[in-house]
Amino acid sequence: MWTEENNKLSRTFKFKNFSEAWGFMNQVALIAEKLNHHPEWSNVYNTVDITLCTHSAGNTVTDMDRKFAELVDKI
Repeated sequence: MWTEENNKLSRTFKFKNFSEAWGFMNQVALIAEKLNHHPEWSNVYNTVDITLCTHSAGNTVTDMDRKFAELVDKI
């Protein structure tokens, strides 16, 4: 579940292993390119942390961030 705190949407995703986490990140990268909206994220082994906010809107959560999160949830 995504959480909204300090003007950011965040979620942690856990996978079986590094390969699954990396595959997920590849799919998220395609969404980011399609929307021209890129997340802050990190990966450690089987864990991917994603944080979303819109820098051009004053570093706050916008409809674009919510749309991005919705698309990521469909993966």
